[in-house]
Formats: sequence, structure tokens, C-alpha cells
Amino acid sequence: MHSVVLGSSGTSADDVLAVARGAARVELSAEALEGIAASRAVVDELAASSRPVYGVSTGFGALAVMHIGPELRAQLQRSIVRSHAAGMGPRVEREVVRALMFLRLKTLASGRTGVRPVVAETMAAILNAGITPVVHEYGSLGCSGDLAPLSHCALTLMGEGEAEGPDGVVRPSGELLAEHGIEPVELREKEGLALLNGTDGMLGMLLMAASDLSVLFSSADVTAALSLEALLGTDKVLAPELHAIRPHPGQAASAENMRRVLEGSKLTGHHQDAAPRVQDAYSIRCAPQVAGAGRDTLAHARLVADRELAAAVDNPVVLPDGRIESNGNFHGAPVAYVLDFLAIAAADLGSIAERRTDRLLDKNRSHGLPPFLADDPGVDSGLMIAQYTQAALVSENKRLAVPASADSIPSSAMQEDHVSMGWSAARKLRLAVDNLARIIAVELVAATRAVEIREQAHDEAAAAPATRAVIEAARAAGVAGPGRDRFLAPDLAAAEAFVRSGALVRAAESVTGPLA
Repeated sequence: MHSVVLGSSGTSADDVLAVARGAARVELSAEALEGIAASRAVVDELAASSRPVYGVSTGFGALAVMHIGPELRAQLQRSIVRSHAAGMGPRVEREVVRALMFLRLKTLASGRTGVRPVVAETMAAILNAGITPVVHEYGSLGCSGDLAPLSHCALTLMGEGEAEGPDGVVRPSGELLAEHGIEPVELREKEGLALLNGTDGMLGMLLMAASDLSVLFSSADVTAALSLEALLGTDKVLAPELHAIRPHPGQAASAENMRRVLEGSKLTGHHQDAAPRVQDAYSIRCAPQVAGAGRDTLAHARLVADRELAAAVDNPVVLPDGRIESNGNFHGAPVAYVLDFLAIAAADLGSIAERRTDRLLDKNRSHGLPPFLADDPGVDSGLMIAQYTQAALVSENKRLAVPASADSIPSSAMQEDHVSMGWSAARKLRLAVDNLARIIAVELVAATRAVEIREQAHDEAAAAPATRAVIEAARAAGVAGPGRDRFLAPDLAAAEAFVRSGALVRAAESVTGPLA
């Protein structure tokens, strides 16, 4: 089984995905364990002194001015976990919780948090046992980090609360730990706080969204190319020299993807055939500009994520010179902004895809295609309501594009008087990404049907080889082609799975070679 080894210098996006979505085991390097032990020695020394240190011998948040005696410090750490495990609403997904825990473990491994090695080792053991704490939808303001979600995870380390076992059944955490031979942790000074203070949930969701969007941007380039082809558009607008004079790298990549998919098509460029056209509509002609802007946004988001992956987010932190200092690094603004930015990009990419679909279905703008791509218009409705579904998804994504990070609500008796709302930004981005996959799937259904109708009407009007490969793969995956009206939901579900799995891009790449 694949293993991910955590050292003291952060981790990679690929490792996070391997743990969150796969079955990768987690190991702590000897160097990380040595660093953890060294920073714990600093905490133990300060705990034995009379000087109050935040998180070690004081209360938290607005109660940071209260000195806590040695006899109550273990209770203090248990209390912060129990009281902060105050989430409500539906459970979040298993992959989100695993990412959350792994990223918190990444920070523990940095040797900057002051926990004992046993705390990190127990968290790794829980991940490796397939035990997933129950974490709820609501409870994080994104500052001081994802408090409630992380607290529910910390509760499981203590053998309290509930968790899902590897069999998918939710049970008391203590029972699950006992079954797997894992001893619950008795928290000591600083440890409860160290388990809660981080942007781990929002960062994990950012990394998963980035991975999914990478597939969807390439998928949208393919469906845009198929729509251009079905509408008898011109591929001249995809020429590299045109995109070189506006040098946005994402735009050039999308244009090149479309150009390669359309190579060899006998359908493109017939502007003067069915109806005179000087130029294609914006949804066709500007497809690389819109998708490319999204690609560049994704590149920026990944840069932010990589910086966060290299970070040790906690408060206070143990510095290399032995000082323990308070800080504000737990504030989620850097991550929250790009989560919101990606939701905007996803909404716009879905919007332009829906406009192409609508054009394919409108007999007044489709340049000779039957109304709604129906087999017998009037008797058959074709893809009329598939576009309604697509439009509803687009409308929802526009609502989800309203930024969460522009909001703030004071908490903790005004001590935490400005918060990031990054967790909320991440939760709505996950919905937007799911919706975008469905939107692209509807365009795929419409564009492949339209291309086949063109080919059936004109034997000499052959689609591009890459288009033909996509159509054949889609049909093999259960996405049916032209014909009489039928139960359409299964076709759309098959198309969604085809897009989401990356099979659409792989089908095109079987002809084009690797796409950007």
C-alpha cells in the first residue's frame, strides 16, 4: 500500500489527495519526531515556570488573561476540545475530514506546535485505521482556523464523540479506537489548542477543488470545441498567433486544446453556408478567453495552496530559538480569497457553456439543426428540458459565486473581531464544482448529438477524429445519441460520470495526445 511520509517541512498536494481520497498510509519521519520532541521540551520548561504563557498556562481567546494552575491544565485542554466541538448540521464528506486531519498532522510534524510525539503518532494511527471523526457542516468562521471541525477530530483522539469506522458505520470513538488497539490521548499543556488552530479544512477543500477543476477546464475545452464544430463555426480564431498577442497563458492553453480537438474536421469554417456570418457568437469565439482566465485563476490558487502547504499554522508557535510567540497566522484570508475566486471562475465557465448549449438547441441560431435537436420536433421535445436543468445549475452557481470572504462576523467577545469565512467559501466551492461537472455534461450530450445529426445529414461532413473518439467513448459509457425521446436522466447521469472521471479528456487525448 502506498505510504506518505511526513517530515517537518510541509507536504504536497498529491500527498494530501492520496490520503484524503485514496488509501495511502501516513508515516512520520524520524526527523519529524525528533523536532516534535524538541519543541515539546520547550513547552515543558515553560509549563514549569511561573511566567504565564498563552495556551500553556492561560485560558483562550477572550479568556487569555486568566492564569491556570498546573493542577487544572489537563482539564483546560480537555475542556477546550469538548467545548469547541460544537458543530451542527449535516456531516461533511469523509475525504474532507481525512484531508483536515492529515493537514493538521502536517503542522504537528513541523515541530512548531509543542505537542508530544504521541499526539502526532495517534493521529496518524487513526488515519491509517480508516477511522473518520464525525464533523458537521457548520461551526467554522475560518479564524482562529477551522475550530469546530478540528475540535470534533481532536475529540476522537481523546476517545470521545463519534466517528465512522472503516465499514462506514458511525459508532462511539472510544469503541473504534479500542478495536484498532489505539490508546486515547490524555492531553497536556498546549496540546488541545494545537489540535484546533489551523486552516486545514479550507485548505484541504481547496486542494480537492483544484484537482477537480483541472479536469473540468480541460473537459470544457473539449465540449466547447465540439459545440463550435456542431455550429459550423470557424477554428481560425484559435490560431496561436492570435493568442500570442494577448499573452495570458491559460487562454493560449485553452485555445490550443480546442485547436487540437478540431484538427481534421470537415465541419468547421462554413460561415457562408446555411446563413451568412461574419463572426461566431461570443460563447464560441471567446471560449478560450473565458476558460483561460479560469485556468490562470486556478494557477494562482495553487500557488497560494503550495505556500499554505509549507506553513506551520498554529498559535502560539515554538520558534527555532526556543521562544513561544503568539501570532495571527491562523487567519484564513489567503485561502478564503482564492476559494471565492475559483467559485467565480466556475460560475462563468458554466455560464458560457450553457449559452453554447442553448445555441445548439435554438433552430434560429443553430444554422440548420432541428429544434432542440429533437428527432421529430413537436412530437419529441429533444433536449429542451436538459437545457432547463443546465440553466438551473448555472443560476445556482451564480449565487454560489457571491464571495463568503467579503463577510465577517465578530466572535469571542470581540477578541476575534474579524474572521475569514474561509470554511464557508470552501463549502460553497464544492457545490459549484459539482454543478460545473453537470453543466459540462449537458453540453457534451447536446454537442455530440448535434455533431452526429450533421454527419447523418451530410455524409461528406465528417467530424474531427478527436470528436469521433469522444462520441464513441461517450456512447460506450451509456450516453445515447440522436433518436426519439426517452428517459433522459440516465443519459445525463452517464454523461456526468464520463466528465467527472476524466474519461472525456482521455477520449480526446487518444487522438490529440496530452491536453493542457
